[in-house]
Amino acid sequence: MSSLIKLQNIKKYYKVGKEKVQILKSLDLSIQKGEFVMIMGKSGSGKTTLLNILGFLDKFDEGDYLFNNENVSKLNENQRSVFRNKNIGFIFQQFNLIDSLNIYQNVELPLIYNKSNKKENRNIVEKCLSDVGLLEKINQFPKQLSGGQQQRIAIARALVNDPQIIFADEPTGALDSETSKEIMELLRELNYNGKTIIMVTHDQDLTKYATKVITLKDGAFTSLEVPLWT
Repeated sequence: MSSLIKLQNIKKYYKVGKEKVQILKSLDLSIQKGEFVMIMGKSGSGKTTLLNILGFLDKFDEGDYLFNNENVSKLNENQRSVFRNKNIGFIFQQFNLIDSLNIYQNVELPLIYNKSNKKENRNIVEKCLSDVGLLEKINQFPKQLSGGQQQRIAIARALVNDPQIIFADEPTGALDSETSKEIMELLRELNYNGKTIIMVTHDQDLTKYATKVITLKDGAFTSLEVPLWT
């Protein structure tokens, strides 16, 4: 496996009143293509901030970020948006589907931002919905679906641009245990098929799906483990 992401001495601060609070503390991290990485830690540990930096949703104050050996630390907002849409798919705890759009329209959104051909879009959207087992829901609306189905639609949306990496922020947090297992099995299948996945979770039981587990506490790494089953 070759390196996909490398962080070097990443620091992040927030202003609280007149004070500057350090959220991430000199983080060094290397993630290889094809890994399934889980980031764990208690609330306030910095794990979502780290995920947002990795996914170009947030900026950092010091350090370097290399993506496929390219230093992407200094990209402006427009460059970050283009880079993000081309290389990254996102899955969120609350699905982030748009209720006024049907399933086809929700999944197609990233393709529209890429100004893709509408006829090609149809084939891509149908394939991604088929891959998550919900092609028959293509004309329905999010509120007509269960939570697990909505998360599958969100996964299909994350896949339409064929991203190099998928970021998942507590993707099972709003689901029951059986549905959570189904979503995790789907993510594992995507990983087996070559997708790099980085996921934030507080659920220790889910680490069985990971190839690498990173634990954060107070903005610093406390452990990095490679599970015995990998």
